[in-house]
Amino acid sequence: MPIPPDAFFLDHAAGLPLQVQLRRQIIAAVTAGRFRAGEKLPSTRALARHLGVARVTVAQAFAELVSTDYLASRDRSGHYISDSIERRLEAEPPAPDTPRFDWDSQIEGRFVRAQRTDRERDWRGFAYPFVYGQADPALVDHAAWRDCAMRALGRREFDSLTGDLYDADDPELVDHIARQILPRRGISAGRDEILLTLGAQNALWLVAQVLLRPGASCAVEDPSYPGQREILLASRARILPVPVDARGLPPDAIPPGVAAVFTTASHQCPTNSTMPLARRKELLARAQAQGFAVVEDDYEFEMSFAGAPSPALKAIDRAGAVIYIGSFSKSVFPGVRLGYVVADPRVIAEARALRGMVLRHPPGHMQRTLAHFLSLGHYDAQANRMRRAYARRREVMLAAIAREGLRLASPEATGGSSFWLATPEGVDSSALATRLKARGVLIEGGAAFFAQPVRGRGFFRLAYSSISAERIPEGIRRIAEALREQGQDALPPAPEG
Repeated sequence: MPIPPDAFFLDHAAGLPLQVQLRRQIIAAVTAGRFRAGEKLPSTRALARHLGVARVTVAQAFAELVSTDYLASRDRSGHYISDSIERRLEAEPPAPDTPRFDWDSQIEGRFVRAQRTDRERDWRGFAYPFVYGQADPALVDHAAWRDCAMRALGRREFDSLTGDLYDADDPELVDHIARQILPRRGISAGRDEILLTLGAQNALWLVAQVLLRPGASCAVEDPSYPGQREILLASRARILPVPVDARGLPPDAIPPGVAAVFTTASHQCPTNSTMPLARRKELLARAQAQGFAVVEDDYEFEMSFAGAPSPALKAIDRAGAVIYIGSFSKSVFPGVRLGYVVADPRVIAEARALRGMVLRHPPGHMQRTLAHFLSLGHYDAQANRMRRAYARRREVMLAAIAREGLRLASPEATGGSSFWLATPEGVDSSALATRLKARGVLIEGGAAFFAQPVRGRGFFRLAYSSISAERIPEGIRRIAEALREQGQDALPPAPEG
């Protein structure tokens, strides 16, 4: 690929000859690796015109660089970065060390420290990826999504998408969320009660920033979603973990004086337990009496395999204390990066203003594409396809778990796209995860989900959204095999045949 003329510049007021400036600039670019062997430079005429200098100035600079083997001249073709430059640079001694700027004194590093480090980015390279939150491309209707994207790029709609929406959202997408998505959770909301976000993670961050002043207290489930804890740690709020039981978050265990309570009532993360209606009502009553907001992350509500899903907390909230967070990452695919917040108009207005300061709005083209995906029925078709596939995978995994003698930590859970399991006594799930990686199996150790990571050593999560039903039995067999080796016969013997 030729190097464009605008990759060069000269400072006519620098007091340094222009030819020398150009030579130094090319040498610096080659040394830094920006210009590479074999790349073609602009013609002397084109570069001189771009730089506003005489052509002879560029020609002389090029000639000097040819003589020092930085450039090569080819007849009737032009000038190129020399093919021998890479060997030459490798042979040159390194430049003397230059003292580096002391960024440690400028940056606290609290965001990096709060970040989760146990996830495998190259999960597709594993034969048995029991990884949560990833999608199986075979279940995504690529042709339908492409058609919707092309519709959004049509002339009639493209004109509007090229503009800056400032703090507004795509009205068609907001309308479909209000009319098609929220009513399935029993929620009725107007446009001024809905804000689009870059997924649930961005929604949680916006809500935390709006609700929590530095030093404010908030209650979170324990165990809970690690990404939520990362956000709350970065907000410098005081995090008060509340241990969950088989029915989710116990309202009577919420400490006094909290500003907000964060909950995953429909599918508790990571146990998948469901908060019963009576407990939901008790939680809302306490919110009203004690004056705290309830942040409901209603992920995976579509994935219920034991009857109709229970109503969202937001659906039975009469006082308006619930802030509801939803996302399309699980029901469409994670890369769509679109979610939404539903709350009192005053909360939405504040969150909208904050979002506007940081990123204005989610990309307009993605918003309109998703709006078409919803309005043309593709979303419902895909959700049904995923539900059928996940139900099959769940059935296969349950059978394999029972056959291999693994222990479910929350056997009463009936939804979601994962299982929460307990290890045999004395077996560390982090060590188990490391051992399994060498055997092509990815699992999630439990430590990341707990406020005190040591409490998670006896648990691990297995998801089935990213692994086919055919591969599940062998993956579970390998997990059981590793557990028997690590736990010294803590599991029953492997079945024969």
